This record gives sequence, C-alpha cells and structure tokens, in this order.
Amino acid sequence: MRSISKRTAGRIRVLVLIFICLLVWIPFLLMTAASFMPKDELLWRYLSPLGIGKAPVRAALLPSYPTLEAFGELLLRSPGFFVMFWNSCIQVFPMLAGQLLVGAPAAWAFARFDFPGKKGLFGLYVLLMVLPFQVTQVSHYLILDRLELLDSHLALIVPGIWSTFPVYIMTRSFEAVPGALLEAAYLDGAGEGKVFFLVGLPVGFPGVVTALVLGFIDGWNALEQPMAFLKEMRLWPLSLYLPDIVQDKAAVAFAAGMVMILPPVLLYLNGQGELEQGAAAFGVKE
Repeated sequence: MRSISKRTAGRIRVLVLIFICLLVWIPFLLMTAASFMPKDELLWRYLSPLGIGKAPVRAALLPSYPTLEAFGELLLRSPGFFVMFWNSCIQVFPMLAGQLLVGAPAAWAFARFDFPGKKGLFGLYVLLMVLPFQVTQVSHYLILDRLELLDSHLALIVPGIWSTFPVYIMTRSFEAVPGALLEAAYLDGAGEGKVFFLVGLPVGFPGVVTALVLGFIDGWNALEQPMAFLKEMRLWPLSLYLPDIVQDKAAVAFAAGMVMILPPVLLYLNGQGELEQGAAAFGVKE
C-alpha cells in the first residue's frame, strides 16, 4: 500500500509539473503558430473576435496554412526593424562590457577585503538593487540631463554600467572561491591582481556568466528606460518596435516577437550550465 501511495503521489507530482510547464509554454507556442499564419487566418482567429468583442478567440497551436509571409515582410521589407535591432546591440553590449569592467573588481573587493563601512555599503547596494526603476527614474533623468546624455545611446549604457545587481551576483560567486586556492596563490608569490585574474575569475566564472546573461536579458527587454530617456525614434531599441506596430501588421508583430526572443534563448542555451552553477554558488559556504 505504501508503494502504491508513493507511486500515486509521484504521478500527481508529475501531472502538476506538466500543468505548470504548459502554463509557461502555451503563450510561446501560440505566438509561434500565429507568426506562421496568413493574414486572413490571423484575422479570423484573433483580430476579428478581439475587435468586435463578441466572437470567441479561436486559438490554435498549429496554423491551418503555414506561411513565411510575415517573416519575409519583417526581414526584407521592414528597414525600421533592423535599425532598432542594431540600436539594441549598440546599447546592450557596451553596457555588459562596462558591468564586467566595473562590477567584477567591486564584487571581488566586497568578497575578499575587509574595510570600514563594508556591510553598510553592501547593504546600500542591495537596497538600490531592489528599488524599482520608477523610484529612481526622476533622479536618473535629472543626472542624464545635467550630463547632456539624454537622447543618446549613452543614456541607457551609462546607468546600466553602474547597476548594482551584477555586483551582488558576482560577490556571492567570489565568496564561494575556496580559501585554499587563494592561500596557495599567495604563497606562490602572486599579487592581488594576479590572484583576481588567475584564480578569482576562472573559479567565479559561473557567477560572472550569470550576471552577464541576466544583465543581457534585462537590457534587451528594457521598455521604460528607453521610453523615458530617448525621444527620437531613430535611437529606439527593438523592445519599442512591437508596441509601434499597427493592427494591420499583426502578423509582423508575431514574427518580430519570435526574432526578438532568439538572442536571449540562444544565450541561455549556451550558458545554461554556468547559470546553474552560478545560482548554486549562492548557497555554498566555505
């Protein structure tokens, strides 16, 4: 009886997990199917019911007549899409490089050095990390205006470089570096800089990758920051492309959504192992 009850509990657990996974995957699958639908089918299934407010939405996981028309229009006849795509690249990748150059040494200092006010300063980092953008939006705007960085790519790059979230993640990862490795490096005559580059970064690499991947996703999907700091459409990133699409371009919107999620998905798939190790390092104590 006990084995039967355990088997039943295991099956129930599997069913619950499958149901939760479906809740996550169904919107993505519906978007994928809609991106391959012709305009008339998309109108019949989604736009027409939503427009009149009475007919039911006829959602489908597979299109009746698959077509690449929406992707062709997006990739071949939508130059604004590529402008915004490169704007996103220009804004996100320098920000990540700055987070690595600034955040990694700061995280190493928090993890390995004792100095007056360390706990208070790190607590301030945590406080700034949990504050939503709406709280600091006005102060950011005033500072960027004073520095004459508004309506430029630097309006998004500079605040992102000084983000506190990567410092917090990398600090926890560097704290998990075994003390025996550090002592061995010091005994071999390595200086602090050499220990940081040859021991800290390689051992704490999963935490660094975790910080950069999460920073990329946050910057790639940023919506409020470019709306607040960028007034000229020629500077808008890809995250503002979808809200700017009108109803008769709905098929293009679904195709653009598919293209937009490809970089984060590919980045996650290539860095999945480091992400898991970086998350696990937060709970490791020497």
